[in-house]
Amino acid sequence: MSNAAPATVLIADDEPLLTELLVFRLSARGYETVVARDGREALAKLDDANPQAVVLDMMMPVHDGLEVLRRMRASERHAATPVIMLSARRGEADVIGALELGANDYLVKPFLPEELLVRLARLLAGSQA
Repeated sequence: MSNAAPATVLIADDEPLLTELLVFRLSARGYETVVARDGREALAKLDDANPQAVVLDMMMPVHDGLEVLRRMRASERHAATPVIMLSARRGEADVIGALELGANDYLVKPFLPEELLVRLARLLAGSQA
């Protein structure tokens, strides 16, 4: 990624400690980060920041992650933006539902930050191919 501008990643989650950790880890890897604390803010920041990827919590105030994902996939601008869903829910219906709506990946909380970074890098490499 050295010859290109750093990828911007939108982190949409209402847990301050988790967003701080992700901002720290992603910044250390050279990513630009934008944080949204609820679904409405996530939708606004999608248009403002035009991120190359989104880390999206399933359970957030205002609009949940599934609603944000639904609106992203329905919009021309963000239909192909890679999304990693985060959730404390590990039920099969939750995972399948998110993937069917168009999530590219799904991580159950608590997760290893390093695993998220690897999955994100893989998604970004695939979306630029």
